[in-house]
Amino acid sequence: MELRQLEYLVAVADEGGFTRAATALHVAQPGVSAQIRQLERELGQPLFDRSGRTVRLTEAGEAVLPYARAALEAVAGARLAVQELTGLLRGRVAIGTVTSLGTDMNLPGLLAGFHDRHPGVEITLGEDTSDRLLNGVQDGRYDLAFAGLAGRAPDGIGTQTVIDAALVAAVAHGDELAGRASVRLRTLEGRPLIVLPPGTGIRTAVDAGCAAAGFRPRVAFEAGNPEVLALLAEQGLGVALLPAALAASRPGLHALTVTRPALRSRLVLAWRVGAASPAARAFTRHARAFLAGDGVTRSEARDRP
Repeated sequence: MELRQLEYLVAVADEGGFTRAATALHVAQPGVSAQIRQLERELGQPLFDRSGRTVRLTEAGEAVLPYARAALEAVAGARLAVQELTGLLRGRVAIGTVTSLGTDMNLPGLLAGFHDRHPGVEITLGEDTSDRLLNGVQDGRYDLAFAGLAGRAPDGIGTQTVIDAALVAAVAHGDELAGRASVRLRTLEGRPLIVLPPGTGIRTAVDAGCAAAGFRPRVAFEAGNPEVLALLAEQGLGVALLPAALAASRPGLHALTVTRPALRSRLVLAWRVGAASPAARAFTRHARAFLAGDGVTRSEARDRP
């Protein structure tokens, strides 16, 4: 079993096919296929189901994949540990973010500051929903992520709060609720709601709050960007559930405090506990110091890398 074979296994699984994996690895597709077949012969089981239009992991492949990731991470960590001892930090840090992060914090300043200190470290940035970001941190696709979190962090994930925000019900000034300062969540039962899609931290908080209030929300519009939700609410299309600061910044909206239960959502920096490369540890330290300097509301760190 060779490291190259494990690298190809992970690439095919992540990219969803041999051709895309070969492109990502900058190698010829027949070479990827040949190495995977050789690995399958050695293990005595097929690792991928090639019968459909999409390549999928078999049960054996699902079992092997975490060990392949761990082996590759261990080798990379060994190399980077030596580089770190010599004072020349290199490597790669994969960072995931929610779509609206740019409106919440100075991400370009964070990245630029780290690059100035460690120009040899490659930084990649990807966007996704909070659920997938946190899963990506757990399985190693991301080293760190800025994600929404309504409850506790998943096991093995350390967090530091970036923003802890109340959610409000925002309506156009012509709405019948616009004359009120607050609204019980149960009052919104049956009304068209404008919310972020499932998998986001804010949507998780909304769904959990509605369940606690004893009803299922009537979702009229979903959008991945909170600014779009605000625009829809300004047109009188429903009640948008938004961070209080965003609603307050929109002159076309009237914000109502939500009660019984109140709704809150957090944006957190998340990282894997005890499984980071030297480059990822350095970025985590830099990010946490950067956020603390910006006046983070509350720290919930459970590991100090």
